Amino acid sequence: MNIGNIGKALANQAIETTKKSVMEAVTGPESKPKTPDAPASSTSPASSANPDIGAIVLAQIQAMQKHLREDQELQVWVRTAQDALRVCEIFVPHSSVLVLSGMDHQGNMTRAIVPADKAELLCKVVPVLTASPPVALP
Repeated sequence: MNIGNIGKALANQAIETTKKSVMEAVTGPESKPKTPDAPASSTSPASSANPDIGAIVLAQIQAMQKHLREDQELQVWVRTAQDALRVCEIFVPHSSVLVLSGMDHQGNMTRAIVPADKAELLCKVVPVLTASPPVALP
């Protein structure tokens, strides 16, 4: 197996894990079938109390991107205490942490590390400029 195939396999696993987390967070534990031999107290309240916020944020952005026309792009912005950042990449190292990378207003590559439940992202559908191709977030 070459490196390209390994990368694709790892990316597919990450996507499937994220999808599963989002679906569990959206549907909740009550929609899961219970096994007859498992006691009712074995379902952990922590899983319903702590949804995977990072996965939910990514799913919402991907859902917005899905409906874009060819002449549109989705701009994602985050405002930190001192700067505004146009997000080009989102990385979720943990379900409660978002790492947002992009360009600040001066064109500097910048990274913001924020708690997922405190992140305020601004998403705009804008026309694509003819000189630049649309930017797609993962």
